[in-house]
Amino acid sequence: MTSTPTPSRPSGLDPEIAARLRRSADGLVPAIAQQYDTGEVLMLGWMDDEALHRTLTTGRCTYWSRSRQEYWVKGDTSGHFQWVRSVALDCDADTVLVKVDQVGAACHTGDRTCFDADVLVKDAGDAGNAGDTGDAGNAGDAGSGVPAVDQ
Repeated sequence: MTSTPTPSRPSGLDPEIAARLRRSADGLVPAIAQQYDTGEVLMLGWMDDEALHRTLTTGRCTYWSRSRQEYWVKGDTSGHFQWVRSVALDCDADTVLVKVDQVGAACHTGDRTCFDADVLVKDAGDAGNAGDTGDAGNAGDAGSGVPAVDQ
């Protein structure tokens, strides 16, 4: 991701915030929606400058639909609203974290989160570490498919 390209759609986003964003080649940044009080990761959407502006100013999450090429406000169709509690940029300014109060399902499938249906590893922290005398924080578990943590 780079600080270019410049947005292709007009935006009311504060120019100081816009200058900090590191966008993909199509002018978007990933936006992670997280339940504000539990930390539950709900979904990943995409925002351009205008979607971020609308999210910051309306108190409701607005995303850019890559497939439909239009803005969508979470809950307008489904009734499953995301009420914005806080918005932050990550350390590289290439991802937005939106802490929300989620009403109903976050996923278009009807699941609470978009990460409920296809869990690849569960409780990996407990797998195969019994009796391990090595660096447990960096050891990984060769049998579980969970890689060691690089430090």
